[in-house]
Amino acid sequence: MSDAAADLRADLHADPRGARGIFGGTFDPIHVAHLAVAEAARDELGLASVTFIPAGRPPHKDDRVISPAADRFAMVEAAIAGNPAFGVSRMEIDRAGPSWTVDTLAALRAVDPTPLALIIAMDSFLDLPSWHEPRRVLELATLVVAPRDGVPDAPADFLERHLPGAAGRVLLLDGPRLRLSASELRAWAAAGRSLRYLVPDAVRAYIDDHALYQDPRRTESS
Repeated sequence: MSDAAADLRADLHADPRGARGIFGGTFDPIHVAHLAVAEAARDELGLASVTFIPAGRPPHKDDRVISPAADRFAMVEAAIAGNPAFGVSRMEIDRAGPSWTVDTLAALRAVDPTPLALIIAMDSFLDLPSWHEPRRVLELATLVVAPRDGVPDAPADFLERHLPGAAGRVLLLDGPRLRLSASELRAWAAAGRSLRYLVPDAVRAYIDDHALYQDPRRTESS
């Protein structure tokens, strides 16, 4: 086990095998990098499970059309089939209004006190100070930050400068560093290019069967 993983174990104040990993996102579409990061977090930290939570209405993506929630949920469901450690929740899809992470974490903790480990990518972590109630997010969950190829790691004093006293609530994963984006995959699909080995086969079949990403507006930035 890495020193970073040991630090998170101490921070959770409980047997980490009972911790719940939470992985939110638009998942438009879910791809192999999402799955690899979730598995790395589960494996390195000894998380009992990872729940994927597709966003209902991502507040930071109002400038582009996203695929229907039903399609994004179905793709996640197909992608994680066969992995008993992975699950998917409709809670943000079924909740009205913007999909604020803080609301999701609070709702999860209200029904189950088990510690939460929120898995995010480095680019999202660098945006953390602009999130809705970021300090409350850090009170509700430990952040598990995955590096992303092409995105510089946060400076050592990043959190202390923006959210003093919060550094103990963040863990940086060792990897994997995969350079893959949903926007790139949408553009490839729109151009008729193969997504084989970039998304699970079941997701690729769903995209083909439902003719997703043929609208050019849906191939813009993720």
